[in-house]
Amino acid sequence: MSIHTIAKDQKNYFYQGDTLSIEFRKKQLRKLKQLLADNQDQIIEAIHKDFSKAPFEIYVSELLVVYDEINYMLKNMKKLARPEKVKTPLLHFYSKSRLLKDPLGSVLIISPWNYPLSLALTPLVGALAAGNCVVLKPSEISSHTSALMNKLLSGTFPKEYVSVCEGDAETTQTLLKQGFDHCFFTGSTEVGRKIMQAAGKTLTPVTLELGGKSPCIVTEDADLVKAACRIVWGKFVNAGQTCIAPDFVLVHESVKNRLILLIQEVIKRFYGEGPIDNPDYSGIITEKHFDRLLDLIEEERVIHGGSYERNSLKITPTLIDEPDWASPIMQEEIFGPLLPIKSYESIVDVVHTLQDKPKPLALYLFTESEVYKEFVMESLSFGGGCINDTIIHFANANLPFGGVGESGTGSYHGKYSFDTFTHKKGIIEKTTLFDLPLRYPPYDNNTLKWLKKMV
Repeated sequence: MSIHTIAKDQKNYFYQGDTLSIEFRKKQLRKLKQLLADNQDQIIEAIHKDFSKAPFEIYVSELLVVYDEINYMLKNMKKLARPEKVKTPLLHFYSKSRLLKDPLGSVLIISPWNYPLSLALTPLVGALAAGNCVVLKPSEISSHTSALMNKLLSGTFPKEYVSVCEGDAETTQTLLKQGFDHCFFTGSTEVGRKIMQAAGKTLTPVTLELGGKSPCIVTEDADLVKAACRIVWGKFVNAGQTCIAPDFVLVHESVKNRLILLIQEVIKRFYGEGPIDNPDYSGIITEKHFDRLLDLIEEERVIHGGSYERNSLKITPTLIDEPDWASPIMQEEIFGPLLPIKSYESIVDVVHTLQDKPKPLALYLFTESEVYKEFVMESLSFGGGCINDTIIHFANANLPFGGVGESGTGSYHGKYSFDTFTHKKGIIEKTTLFDLPLRYPPYDNNTLKWLKKMV
């Protein structure tokens, strides 16, 4: 079936009205949840083939996230879809105003390779909960997971309701020409620009979940032991192939050496003396990305790690000491197991430095100081983040997840997913029991004077 036919069939099916029912939506989410539960072993096997990733890590970062999103929607969908009453100005005397929650229609979700299941299905859950039809374009890079998702979803939902289109960038461009009612894209800033440009030709609204260089600040009063554990975990889970992984560490000069020693100890405790042979440590997705990461450290001062194995596409957790701000590793998003560490003298200097850089998707601050917390959080713009931890804000369905500026536009998770895939239609209902002729011609100067006084 052609992409044009799929898009047309979905629009026709949407206008039949089946997806408007709350019970219909809940039934579909329960089917999706059961589908995942029945095929967990296949899913874990497919993702492992793409990444050599540990089953525990797959379950927590891929399946559990989707289960939580489904559970949230099943519990809150009726409330989220309910019309909202809003106030009506006195000028519209004897009227009632409300917001109706309309699904957008047929939406396109373009998902990335780094978390190929959760970053495809989490927005899918939001779109279905809001009453939409969905075309899902998974990444061709994580091919085993994409093929399995296609097989499972195609065997569970009719194509006019949920359709999976596998393919490369050309497929994406063809999809964008169809004029969907919304496009939800997760991926790099570079590709995000192309998506927005292509969507603009059909005036397709877009949500862009991008990336950027997410800083991690460690102050002189931070709990360094806990900071080291949480930084290592957040950075090296999925071998650093996480859009909200700490991209670099800015640590106060007085505690820098101790933090480095603690990070080195934690890396050894988590992954052993030989991380490449550790089944809990993931590989790099492709040889192209593998070579790109090796190029980034070629001219840098490596103080830990730096070894690699091409057969398994694994690079050990690697620490880089004091890279120049102008170096490639500090200019582009790393998206791998390389962690630059730079020292600073003053938190004010850190804030000024980061204010001059593109707004990141995430920011992490390790400190015990309420003054530092308030200063950093109020002075810097970023998508979201954590104080005294890393990446866990992603897994809270009560928080919006999204970027700002170059790191994206729009947000999702929980209520925010529902809102993203919903149009709030404003309605005023006026009584017909009587009419006030003041607004009708011929106009009266005395009435105008009265209106001016009232305003």
